Amino acid sequence: MNGRAVVLGGGGSVGNAWQIGLVAGLLEAGLDVTRADLTVGTSAGSTAAAQITSGVPPTELLADIRAAARRPQAASVGPGRGPARPGPSPDHMDRTDAVIEAATDAADMRRRMGAAALAAEPDPADGAAMQWRTVVGARLPSEHWPERWLRIPAVDARTGEPVVFDRDSGVDLVDAVAASTSNGFGVPPYRIGDDRYINGGYRRNENADLAQGHARVLVLSPFGGRSRHPSEWGMHLAAQVEELRAHGSRVETVFPHPDSKHLFGTNAMDLSLRPVAAEAGYEQGRLLAPRLIDFWC
Repeated sequence: MNGRAVVLGGGGSVGNAWQIGLVAGLLEAGLDVTRADLTVGTSAGSTAAAQITSGVPPTELLADIRAAARRPQAASVGPGRGPARPGPSPDHMDRTDAVIEAATDAADMRRRMGAAALAAEPDPADGAAMQWRTVVGARLPSEHWPERWLRIPAVDARTGEPVVFDRDSGVDLVDAVAASTSNGFGVPPYRIGDDRYINGGYRRNENADLAQGHARVLVLSPFGGRSRHPSEWGMHLAAQVEELRAHGSRVETVFPHPDSKHLFGTNAMDLSLRPVAAEAGYEQGRLLAPRLIDFWC
């Protein structure tokens, strides 16, 4: 077993900024995780994963967030570059909580979540997918898959089956990120050809298990490993870490510092908090680098 993997979990617009800041802080302190053998990105983490593997220095990505905060109407700027994403519908949490409560297990939850999202979908001919593709594409420094291995999970809305996109899947990078970031409510299930996809976080919260086979796995989890799903479903990060270690991987997890925990959860889509989250991640990365260098190298 060899190789290194970095996993970026979901966390909304705020979580994306925290991850960018953290990676930039690590780099400044001597640890470059952008050159991992594998990068896994889920939901907002898929945007961050595509950004940090694009060849654009993380410090430049961080500078974009800082610059956006100084511009008028900064809240209209989404993760990285480009316009803000459509937000979840006002009752998003209530609707998804109801689906989770009614489900018998993770597979049943995925099927139910996909069916509910499809039922809430507007007319497929209204151009929603193209609009979302434009928003996502504007955030990415490159529309091409990176040379290094990048994996982006989503869930088939019609079957509930998990799907993992990479450069060999025949799907454009922008489409893969758009699929993984679709929440199903407010952002409709994302269309690729005749198929529809919803958020990769419905597969598992961080999808760290996709890094199995790598000797060292670094997981960045904006939500601190928390899960809204019953623990027996095995969706939470602790279960994924246990599986990785059982297969021989060394694993380190990074959560937001307790002083910045208030930025996540219900605030995760508050664009005005992105600069604060990015700075918190940056400082945290600089402090963590000496310990993580020993683990990574």
